[in-house]
Amino acid sequence: MLRIVVLISGNGSNLQAIIDNIHDDEMDAEVVAVISNKSNAYGLQRAEQAGIKAITLEDTYGSREQYDIELQKKIDTHQPDLVVLAGFMRILSDDFVNHYHGKLINIHPSLLPKYQGLNTHQRVLDAGDTHHGASVHFVIPELDAGPLILQAEVPIHKGDTAEELAQRVHKEEHIIYPLVIKWFAEGRVKMLGDKVYKDGKELLPQAAKLHLI
Repeated sequence: MLRIVVLISGNGSNLQAIIDNIHDDEMDAEVVAVISNKSNAYGLQRAEQAGIKAITLEDTYGSREQYDIELQKKIDTHQPDLVVLAGFMRILSDDFVNHYHGKLINIHPSLLPKYQGLNTHQRVLDAGDTHHGASVHFVIPELDAGPLILQAEVPIHKGDTAEELAQRVHKEEHIIYPLVIKWFAEGRVKMLGDKVYKDGKELLPQAAKLHLI
């Protein structure tokens, strides 16, 4: 049984997609705890409704490093095999990331390496791109730069607003994030060194894209 700890900061829609897919697919995995840096995050209620331990750890510490030490302690109490960032809006310290090397994944709303950081939907519209998407990747100390596992690509329609584009991307996030977790639970995907392997073969970035629409 793959033990998962999910970190959130807000609504938790990806968390809900993960919970639902674990149940529906009879996946050999379990979300054992959900941790948020915001006490009012709706995702905590989602966890409680699913019978999952919901934990708040607000930032009352003097530094990012000290916060991450306390966060790591709470995570490790649950002995996770995988730590999932699902809208956790904090930059993590290098020591924290390295502690979970190969066991820490994130989903980012762009076709990485394009549009790292925030406000991706508006930035892609401002750039006049024809496609946008989401990327699941292993986390390394460099922000939004870890090796790719899976991407979903969506078209950008004429007249799209950032909000409309975000909704289209979120729909695909809810497909690809649970899928990657399923692969991880089945032992099909793993990170060795700085490379990702799927089914025993190195997964090159161009092979990680899934054209869902």
